[in-house]
Amino acid sequence: MTIDPRLLGSLEWRCAGPHRGGRVVAVAGHPTDTMTFYFGACAGGVWKTTDGGTYWENVSDGFFDTAAVGAIAVAASDPNVIYAGTGEACIRGNVSHGDGVYRSNDGGRTWSNVGLADTRHIGRVRVHPRDADLVYVAALGHAWGPNRERGVFRSRNGGGAWEQVLFRSEGAGAIDLSMDAQNPRVLFAAIWQAQRSPWSMTSGGPDSSLWKSTDGGDTWADITRNAGLPRGVLGRLGVAVSPADGRRVYAVVEAADGALFRSDDAGATWQRASEEPGLRGRPWYYMHVFADPNDVDTVWVADYALWKSIDGGKTFVEVATPHGDNHDLWIDPANSRRMIEGNDGGACVSFNGGVSWSSIYNQPTAQFYHVTADTQFPYRVYGSQQDNTALTLPSRAPYGAITELDWYIRTSSSADRSGPVPAWGG
Repeated sequence: MTIDPRLLGSLEWRCAGPHRGGRVVAVAGHPTDTMTFYFGACAGGVWKTTDGGTYWENVSDGFFDTAAVGAIAVAASDPNVIYAGTGEACIRGNVSHGDGVYRSNDGGRTWSNVGLADTRHIGRVRVHPRDADLVYVAALGHAWGPNRERGVFRSRNGGGAWEQVLFRSEGAGAIDLSMDAQNPRVLFAAIWQAQRSPWSMTSGGPDSSLWKSTDGGDTWADITRNAGLPRGVLGRLGVAVSPADGRRVYAVVEAADGALFRSDDAGATWQRASEEPGLRGRPWYYMHVFADPNDVDTVWVADYALWKSIDGGKTFVEVATPHGDNHDLWIDPANSRRMIEGNDGGACVSFNGGVSWSSIYNQPTAQFYHVTADTQFPYRVYGSQQDNTALTLPSRAPYGAITELDWYIRTSSSADRSGPVPAWGG
């Protein structure tokens, strides 16, 4: 049957919901406006709140040519300047690639693409604390095969031009990057050798490595085999230099003898800090470590659970979050109790150090693997959300907006809307 195109000409897209957050691996906060935060959705662009997470608004629609965001950073010296690196770097089988770096000069109202389109998956963006135009990008590169545009890149003019300052190989890219807040010329970079295929995931190899620069990225030293670090083949690594004391560096390492490692001499030597296996569960998907900006002995690790240590990484406790599978954490340098966290259920804000969090049921960023509709009138829509439940909602609601009162869960694989949800599949 042929459909007259004129019958479809007046149709417009609208958001039916649900307002339930989806996977978030990139979060950031405004350095001085305590109620303003940003997150990058893995399927939905950049979102902004100005009321501490009560209401979120998309600020990238109409400017981005991709929906997946892997990293986001707000310039401390000029919070109007925001950088978003596209393409998530937690490379699941359903990962979506990006098209480089976007920059905003007006707090997210408008954006422009400033290059690195072939990096595909960006794991971290770091901005010099006193120069909003000096920016570094840790790019993983193509998830499905080799390419040259990967590693660590630097721009001195806000993305006008880029230098590839660290390159390991066409099969390994930069997955994490940490800058010494007291001496921004000191950088630590983690290189990860990894590749996806439709049927498998390869994590690790001889090119996985840890690097340090003391001159702003002009030159780099390979510190992978410094005393105390694992000697075997490495996989994914996460690294964080303490803003409270640049001599303290934390690294979480995927290896046969992996662990959380700690250095008290700026990476020259290391000691095993914690053998807690929960810090390294499903390592290709996590390996995220964050140093508290005000206490050298407080360190966080994001994994299935969110973990916190106050004794330099020796022991950890779990901190409850609204959803499982934790990926990113931004902590206010001026107030460690103010933070934003990203997980597979969305982004959540805390003003009490993680004791309580804002809702993740106010973000229409859920990733649906498939959708279908029935023949009721009005018809109902059915779908299954990544790392969550299948649910159904009406195409129309009696009160106009389609709210949580109108949708309900159809099936659940031990997951529910009330608490953390385990990660399924790859």
